[in-house]
Amino acid sequence: MREIEELLKFIKNSPSMFHTIETISKELKAAGFQYLPETRGWELKAGGAYYTTRNGSSLIAFKIGEEIKDLHFQITASHSDSPTYKIKHLPELEGAGGSLRLDVEGYGGMIDSSWFDRPLSVAGRVVVQEGNQICSRLINFDRELLLIPNVAIHFNRQINQGYAYNRQVDLCPLFSAGELKKGAFDALVAKELGVKPEQILGKDLYLVNRQDGKLWGAAEEFVSAPKLDDLECAYTSLRGFLEAENKESVNVYCCFDNEEVGSGTKQGALSTFLSDVLHRISDGWDLMRKTGTDSSRQTNPLERTNKLERANLSAQERYYQAVAASFLVSCDNAHAVHPNHPEKTDAINCCFLNKGIVIKESANQKYTTDAVGRAVFTAICDRAGVPHQTFANRSDSPGGSTLGNLSNTQVSLNAVDIGLAQLAMHSSYETAGSKDVAYGIRALKAFYETNLVLRENIISFEK
Repeated sequence: MREIEELLKFIKNSPSMFHTIETISKELKAAGFQYLPETRGWELKAGGAYYTTRNGSSLIAFKIGEEIKDLHFQITASHSDSPTYKIKHLPELEGAGGSLRLDVEGYGGMIDSSWFDRPLSVAGRVVVQEGNQICSRLINFDRELLLIPNVAIHFNRQINQGYAYNRQVDLCPLFSAGELKKGAFDALVAKELGVKPEQILGKDLYLVNRQDGKLWGAAEEFVSAPKLDDLECAYTSLRGFLEAENKESVNVYCCFDNEEVGSGTKQGALSTFLSDVLHRISDGWDLMRKTGTDSSRQTNPLERTNKLERANLSAQERYYQAVAASFLVSCDNAHAVHPNHPEKTDAINCCFLNKGIVIKESANQKYTTDAVGRAVFTAICDRAGVPHQTFANRSDSPGGSTLGNLSNTQVSLNAVDIGLAQLAMHSSYETAGSKDVAYGIRALKAFYETNLVLRENIISFEK
């Protein structure tokens, strides 16, 4: 169960989307990846391994094969965020008896009732002024700070007959019974960071479920934790990416922020982030190809400028060709058949825990999967000996969208949507199958290791 232990450690270290990217960055650095800031020039070389970030909450990593014949990208995309509640800039609500609550706003489509009566904390980033600089600092209160108490059933007799929660009223977490006064929250944040409250200029802070993830069941069939959607896919795709070798492809790992709120941000799947990175990789590879050198090699500045100008004559055309020959696996968890409510899912196009990779499809194109995408990924799973299953929504129950079709508005790719089956999606504590973690790693490693060669209507597998 090593994979389960590592997954739960990954989730524990990722209490916010900012911490998710920090956790992934540490893994990449340990594996020898070089950080490339978006604000600097990139010097790339064949066989190099690199990563960049945007907003501190999205990340793209890539490995450039040493023997690339025709440039193409093999990409996975997952997301770093999960439904929770964001603390507003003016955080405290004063109440009866001198109590303090925090003023929060829903982030994403969570199951509100799952957040009551459990220990909560706070994590995210804080922007502080240090001299003449404004700096972003991560913060994670690794202790119980808050709780959202239910109203006693004696005062809410209808609670078990269905109750509509008002997030402005019902979901405000209790911070103090009277010992703390207004201003205490920012003072607590400042103390944790070792700064003064007046140095705090901005905050992106979120509630965190403090319940640890667990492997459970008489036969250890289940794993439950916060944020399985989508940190389970972020973790399994990262492991597959790091473990795979492919000398003839540029393997790319993406973890985007803001999927739970539509992805329409500078760091979301709808942004130019992926397009920008692929362009820069293509330009660097094109320079290597034209000059016969790595882009990091020092040459005479005039000679390098002339060669760069010649290389750029058709660089955009080669980028278009590379994208057309590339493939994206959009990785976001799937709805398993609920044991108490099997009627909620399609009669036959449905998935179960511990039965393998889920290939998701939708007639209205909420998922990217088409016949070509399904065929490619099915063949990869079969070659790797990984079981796979299908998910489609009931025809009378429209589902949500995910990363693939959104990122395709910026970078149009052959693609497939996959996930791992889970229960209680968007609960503060979700459940998946313990076997599926290893299936996910094996399938995505096989994807990265299989050199996909797309030529018009023919796709070849070369390993």
